Amino acid sequence: MWSELKDKAEKLYQQGWYDEGIKVAEEALAVAEKTFRADHPNVAQSLNILAEVYRAQGRYAEAEPLYQRALIIKENTLGPEHPSVAATLHNLALLYEELGDYAAAEPLEERAVAIFEKTLGKDHRYVTALLTNLALLYDVQGKNAEAESLYQRVLVICEETTGPSHPDLASVLEELAELYKETGRVDEANKLEVRVKAIRSRNQ
Repeated sequence: MWSELKDKAEKLYQQGWYDEGIKVAEEALAVAEKTFRADHPNVAQSLNILAEVYRAQGRYAEAEPLYQRALIIKENTLGPEHPSVAATLHNLALLYEELGDYAAAEPLEERAVAIFEKTLGKDHRYVTALLTNLALLYDVQGKNAEAESLYQRVLVICEETTGPSHPDLASVLEELAELYKETGRVDEANKLEVRVKAIRSRNQ
């Protein structure tokens, strides 16, 4: 029963049916807590799903303790370097990012990146996604050198894994171009924007 409820809650969340998703996610959590021990990974999964729906609705105060509880369970049962731990770290980082608390989000995202790099490989798509988000966190805090370094690293990975004409590459180029504009490097930004236009035109 728990698995069916969990799957249904995830589906409702993905479809944007948040009110219905919360009801089912709360039911799934109640069943998990009754069926399994309090620190079981299935309880952590239920906590994470419910937190995701709350976050999608902007109910951050309700989502935060659920993420934190899920994180503790996962660390204790799966180990501190498990990919599932990284996923919850990333989700919690996104919550703080949406709240504008970039200083709180940054170390969580850094830790998530380190775990994924170790367990999935440095050129995995999850790693590049989190590196891009971490670069944005650096950027918004004025850590321009750190942000540029990560953007450049993501560009290299994307060029090697997806090719020079992939839409994902264009997105990273756009972010780096914005950084160059912010730091007065207009000529470099313009060159990147030319590349972006070329990539976009090929993918129309």
